[in-house]
Amino acid sequence: MVPTANWSYPTAIRFGAGRITELAEACAATGIKKPLLVTDKGLASLPITAATLDILDQAGLGRALFSDVDPNPNEQNLTDGVKAFKAGKHDGVIAFGGGSGLDLGKLIALMADQTIPVWDLEDVGDWWTRANADAIHPIIAVPTTAGTGSEVGRAGVLTNSDTHVKKIIFHPKTLPAIVICDPELTVGMPKMITAGTGMDAFAHCLEAYCSPHYHPMSQGIALEGMKLVKDNLLRAYRDGTDLEARANMMSAAAMGATAFQKGLGAIHALSHPIGAIHHTHHGTTNAVVMQPVLMFNRPAIEERLAQAAAYLGIGSSFDEFYAYVGELNAALGIPKDLTELGVSDPDLDHLTAEALKDPSVGGNPVEMNAENTRALFEACF
Repeated sequence: MVPTANWSYPTAIRFGAGRITELAEACAATGIKKPLLVTDKGLASLPITAATLDILDQAGLGRALFSDVDPNPNEQNLTDGVKAFKAGKHDGVIAFGGGSGLDLGKLIALMADQTIPVWDLEDVGDWWTRANADAIHPIIAVPTTAGTGSEVGRAGVLTNSDTHVKKIIFHPKTLPAIVICDPELTVGMPKMITAGTGMDAFAHCLEAYCSPHYHPMSQGIALEGMKLVKDNLLRAYRDGTDLEARANMMSAAAMGATAFQKGLGAIHALSHPIGAIHHTHHGTTNAVVMQPVLMFNRPAIEERLAQAAAYLGIGSSFDEFYAYVGELNAALGIPKDLTELGVSDPDLDHLTAEALKDPSVGGNPVEMNAENTRALFEACF
């Protein structure tokens, strides 16, 4: 059975097959009369994007599209998007796609009428208060993958093209006002993207679950999110038309992003600089480094992952959970290490320095320093 539901946590979510047809109504509900649909270059020419633009056009909302979005969006993409937003005199954004399109769409809505640089809104302390909140335009999010969960997030990841460092740009009002989760939009995902985005969702749930911070609500969401991935990712990978599996993976993605307000950890701290410097797929990179990070954190998470293994029905010990991750990666065709992923001639000292600057470090169960972080990178090759 393909689930259909309306949720109000953490924002208004219209979940179910075929619900993309409600997009014009969602625009009306948020006061958007002239939307700019933001997506990535790969999605721009696909039928699902054309069909979505048709829905807008038929409702008298135009068919404005901005798609100059790189896989790891940067500040030049943002500048170009803001120019398109202003030139078209748009009043809201439909963020459409995977993590890159969703993140950049949210940031265009955030920055279109700000007078400060985007880097001044990095997720540090109360920096978000520097923004003019009244100048942030409404956002509707429509995910077409099941991984990042950016559709229910209050931030966007932006790569500095000069330093090759990923920064998290945060403001509470970048949480989309309405999300349309339509699993039919994910049916055409290639197997590689299904695998990588699915493991991104799993990584979000796993790291939130292992984070030492106190947040019982996130803890429960993370555990159930892992269960949904365990029960549905291989199904979606093997049969992309399995709408029930696709729907459950969309739920897991949103759950992971909701849960990780409890904290992320070394998986993301390592994958962010690798992706920024070597341009690897984020979710796939998370999957590659997952087992080495689990082993690194074992002293702090052994008992917790034994409990998770029991709930997931994969055993009753850390070792069985660890083995399951390896088996899942293999079944999904995930590269065995970063070398096989295509990372060559890595500057481990530079990667280590950037990893230790990443906010995700703060949620890791075991304290990270330069020596053990470098050793952790070495274990990933």
